[in-house]
Amino acid sequence: MTRIALIGGGRIGEALLAGLLSTGDRKPRDLVVVEKNAARTSELTSTYGVWVTKDLHEALEGVSMAVIAVKPVDVPGVLTAIAELNNQDDSADSADTVVVSLAAGISTATMERLLSAGTPVVRVMPNTPMLVGKGASAVCAGRYATEAHLEAVEQILGAMGVVRRVPETQMDAVTAVSGSGPAYVFLAIEAMIDSGVALGLTREVASDLAVQTFFGSAAMVAESGHSPAELRAAVTSPAGTTAAGVRVLERMGVRSAFYEAMAAVVQRAGDLGAGAADD
Repeated sequence: MTRIALIGGGRIGEALLAGLLSTGDRKPRDLVVVEKNAARTSELTSTYGVWVTKDLHEALEGVSMAVIAVKPVDVPGVLTAIAELNNQDDSADSADTVVVSLAAGISTATMERLLSAGTPVVRVMPNTPMLVGKGASAVCAGRYATEAHLEAVEQILGAMGVVRRVPETQMDAVTAVSGSGPAYVFLAIEAMIDSGVALGLTREVASDLAVQTFFGSAAMVAESGHSPAELRAAVTSPAGTTAAGVRVLERMGVRSAFYEAMAAVVQRAGDLGAGAADD
């Protein structure tokens, strides 16, 4: 069993932690979390029963996978600290532990530059629905990562949702689609609920209907074998009520809005990566 150190106990780190434990394949003793915030440490310990420490060196002892789940701006410092620990430990082999980054924009080349020579790295873009076993993640490998390293990461993520292997050149686009995607969906659900209330529904009824509509519609796309365009056409009768609503969304530029939002994500991910590369 791969013992995992999770560096960072924020929301995406917690999503991974909860997902790992919810599958039943791993027990709290198989995991260690590095977290400096005392209140957060207490929360994670009481909720998940895992060992949480501030000591990175202590956390990395005996682990075969170190998962970095901190903000992109903090990643270079964590990588440098890992490299320093490896250099101080004469018995340590940098190839013994695969370093996995969940941070947007940080390339495998940047990771390898900051780590000890030969350290295998895997870059992952996850999303928070892994918290409920419905995640969507993409992975790519650095030059020292083997097929076995990739498969180990994919196996872990696969227990919490869909995993796809992509070229690193596509990772910022992945960030725009699935990494940031839940926020777009939550915003759309929020807007539908608020609109339903404004049109006379109670908030409870509007919430139940909107949430189930998104859930059911996504299931139809996943299970029917039809494309979203085909399914939309099937429920949009000419001159009908749905057609009237879709016509307004198209006139308001919903497609352009999604594209511009996702292009902005790609731009921001590039900026974050460039900043980390300069550190």
